[in-house]
Amino acid sequence: MAKQQPKKRSKNLGDDEIKQIVEILDGWFDKLSWELLIDAIELRMFNRYTRQALYKHERIRHAFELKKNELSGGGTDTKRVASPQLQVALDRIARLEAENRRLESENNMLLEQYARWAYNAHTRGLDHEFLNRPLPSVNRGQTK
Repeated sequence: MAKQQPKKRSKNLGDDEIKQIVEILDGWFDKLSWELLIDAIELRMFNRYTRQALYKHERIRHAFELKKNELSGGGTDTKRVASPQLQVALDRIARLEAENRRLESENNMLLEQYARWAYNAHTRGLDHEFLNRPLPSVNRGQTK
């Protein structure tokens, strides 16, 4: 029997990878499932991630849920037109509108988080001056 090659581990999800995955979701117009998303990510990014790895990242999870709700509500109109140039423009507009909705939702979540943090800081007696102090400098032990 031939020995099986061990599976290559995919690259960790960083900010750039998360941004690419969220952009894939912004342009999604068909049936959406985690498995279909994983396949699309593998085709575009040449890495295969698990549902759990994707779900762990809030931006991906939120973008997935937002797109899933949009698709289930019949919010997208996928009519095709005769002109290829017009179709490209319509697809781009739809993708940009989806991205705009996602960014507005992310912004609202961040504003809610800020309000929570501001309230918690106030209840602990932390004032504006304390919260706006500069971060300490990083000493990496470099020699001059």
